[in-house]
Amino acid sequence: MTARKFSCVAPVLAALALCASARAEEARCASPATPANLSNYRPVFLACENAAGAKKLAMRRMSAGNETLLLAVDPQSLKTSLEREACWRCAETTDEKEIDTRFLRALQKPPEGAVAKALENAGLTHSPSDAGAFVTADLCPSRRPLDRDFLERFAKEGPGTPIALSVSGRWLAHHAADLAWLKAQAASGALKISWVNHSYSHPFVRNRPDDRTYLLTQGVDIDREIFETEKLMIIDGLTPSVFFRFPGLVSDDGLMAKLRERHLVALGADAWVALGFEPRPGSIVLLHANGNEEVGLRLFSRLLDENRVARPLRPIEEAPAER
Repeated sequence: MTARKFSCVAPVLAALALCASARAEEARCASPATPANLSNYRPVFLACENAAGAKKLAMRRMSAGNETLLLAVDPQSLKTSLEREACWRCAETTDEKEIDTRFLRALQKPPEGAVAKALENAGLTHSPSDAGAFVTADLCPSRRPLDRDFLERFAKEGPGTPIALSVSGRWLAHHAADLAWLKAQAASGALKISWVNHSYSHPFVRNRPDDRTYLLTQGVDIDREIFETEKLMIIDGLTPSVFFRFPGLVSDDGLMAKLRERHLVALGADAWVALGFEPRPGSIVLLHANGNEEVGLRLFSRLLDENRVARPLRPIEEAPAER
C-alpha cells in the first residue's frame, strides 16, 4: 500500500475505531439490570457529568453485587434514573451550589424558628402553571386488590396517560400480582407512571390526634420509612421519583426539614375527590386505588366523563414551578 493510499484509509479506520469505542461505552453504561438485592444504601448529594456532557444530581448511592449504582435526578426535568456510577464523573455538591436548578427550587424550606406542630397537607398542592391537572393515586397498605377497573378506564384518556402512584412499602410487599399488572400497563404504554414514596409502614392509629399518629407516631424512624421503600421499589424494577407523600397528608416542621435534607419534594393535594374537593386547573388530584375508596374513584370517573377535569392530564414532574 502506497503512502498516499494509506493516508486516505487511515482516517476511515480511525473513525470506525471511534464508533466502535462509542458503541462499547454506550453498552457498558446502559441502564443497569434490576438488582436482586441492595446493600450500603445511603443518601448522597453529588453533581455528576458523563462523557456525553449530560448532567445529573445523585441523591442515593448503593451497592448491587460488585457494582455501585446511583439514584440520580435531572435537575431541570425532575426525572429520575438509576445509573452506573462508573459511567459518571461525580463530586460532592451542596444545596447552595445547585440553588438555581429547578430541582432545588421545588424543595420547600421550612421557615426558621417554626413551632413544632402537626401540619396538614404541607408541600406541593397546586401547580403554579394553573394548566391541566395532575392525577395521583395512593396505594396505602390494604388487604383489598388494586382497583384495576378504574385504572383501565383512566388509561382510555389516551396513550401514555400520566398518573403518579404513591406506594407504601407494605403494599409492595403484599401485592406482587397487582404490581406486575401495573408494570405491564406501563410497559405497554397505556399508563405513564411516576412512582412516589408513601413511606414503608404507613402507621396509623384510629382516634388518635394527628400529632400522635401517621409518621408522627412515637418511635417512627423517618429515614427507614424513606429508604426501605426506595430499596423495595428499585428491587421491584421501579425508579423512585423525587416526590414523597406523607400518610394522611400529616407532617410537622421536623419531618418537612428531614424530607428536604433527603432531597425529596413533599407532595400534597388540593383536590381529594372522596372528601368533596373538585379539581381546578392546575390541581393535584388525590385518589386511592388500593381498594379502599370506591366512592372517590366513582366520583372522579364521572368528572372525567362530564369533562369537569382540566386537560391535559400532566405528569407530576411538571407540577413544580419552572425556572
